[in-house]
Amino acid sequence: MSSLTNQNIFTVSRLNAEVRLLLENEMGIVWLVGEISNFSAPVSGHWYLTLKDSRAQVKCAMFRGNNRRVSFKPQNGNQVLVKARLSLYEPRGDYQLIIESMQPEGDGRLQQQFDELKMKLAGEGLFAQTNKRPLPEHPKRVGVITSKTGAALLDILDVLKRRDPSLPVVIYPTMVQGEEAAIQIAQAIGCANSRNECDVLIVGRGGGSLEDLWCFNNEILARTIASSQIPIISAVGHEIDVTIADFVADMRAPTPSAAAELVSRDNSHKAQTFQARQHKLLSAIRYYLAEQKQHASQLMHRLERQHPSYQLQRQSQQLDELDMRLQRAMKQLITTRQQSVERKHHRLQLASPVTRLAEQRSKLDRAEQKLMDAMDRKLLTARHQLAIAAEKLDTVSPLATLKRGYSITQTEQGQVVTQATDVKTGDTLVTRLADGELRSTVN
Repeated sequence: MSSLTNQNIFTVSRLNAEVRLLLENEMGIVWLVGEISNFSAPVSGHWYLTLKDSRAQVKCAMFRGNNRRVSFKPQNGNQVLVKARLSLYEPRGDYQLIIESMQPEGDGRLQQQFDELKMKLAGEGLFAQTNKRPLPEHPKRVGVITSKTGAALLDILDVLKRRDPSLPVVIYPTMVQGEEAAIQIAQAIGCANSRNECDVLIVGRGGGSLEDLWCFNNEILARTIASSQIPIISAVGHEIDVTIADFVADMRAPTPSAAAELVSRDNSHKAQTFQARQHKLLSAIRYYLAEQKQHASQLMHRLERQHPSYQLQRQSQQLDELDMRLQRAMKQLITTRQQSVERKHHRLQLASPVTRLAEQRSKLDRAEQKLMDAMDRKLLTARHQLAIAAEKLDTVSPLATLKRGYSITQTEQGQVVTQATDVKTGDTLVTRLADGELRSTVN
């Protein structure tokens, strides 16, 4: 204990402040992919959300000045790619991400890969003008690496035919879209170098989306272009389309047709030379501006960490959190009061004479129903017993015998005749059948 000093003992506030500075200075900018949850946008204009995957989550804040540049409305469940700096929210001691940019995962992931590869190759010097090979002033043979069925090849051949019909052209057909396209293009460049039959190569295709042109952002293809012994003109897409191949090539043409004009000669040869040098100068300027932009971005991040607006952002976030806590507390209080009123109302209903009267009426209805059921059962039993007695009586009844074809013969006095000696000649007999009777005279 004697070795402790006041400088060794941290307060909680000091500890959180030190950890925040450590996270911000050491981690810097990070790229993160995740699913949005718990998204909220208070009246302050700031966004608060959680980014998660299947096993973890992290809290995030995106302040009003940055989220205005987001081109879509984030919703819970969206998969996004964010560029953010790591920080710590000192009042709670929670580490969080301060998001600077956000975009949907698909487009954002491709753009991130493009930027990462661009920075990597630029750091290795593959974009440097000192490594660019000059185009031949008067090419003797031009090689074209593109799709044999694409519009780009037709445009190149049309320009060459119009400007310099005598210039020989060697076509190296290859795919220019899809997963295997980059390898095929690289192999075609290798084939052209091994055959060494051309003075300059045009590599390109027509315009398309970022996904369509993605094979020209392949690292293997970029290194193949950079190592080619034959000067290469990159002619990918339209003028607004930019690929990694444009940066590593010896010359970038805004379109395939423009590339064909660069390697062909006509009456405007001097203007062409000027244009080529102008393109070379523009490429150098772009490379220089990219380096300066990256340096300025680093300085900007360092400035932002020390800027008073950062403190205002943290205080604004704390205010938003207090506001949300107040709203939750008010909702909880209202819910509690409503539940209490509902319980008392329920108890009042249970003690109400109306309720008790309804219960007694229900009991009376059940008793009446039981009485009716008992009477029905008694009547049913009596009917059953009567039916059994009737059946037994019918069994011993002489009428049943008559129904089977027998008859009973009686004298007029009603005496049953059982033998011939019971009657004499001239007596009238009555014979009873199942249905009616017959009268006969004894002869």
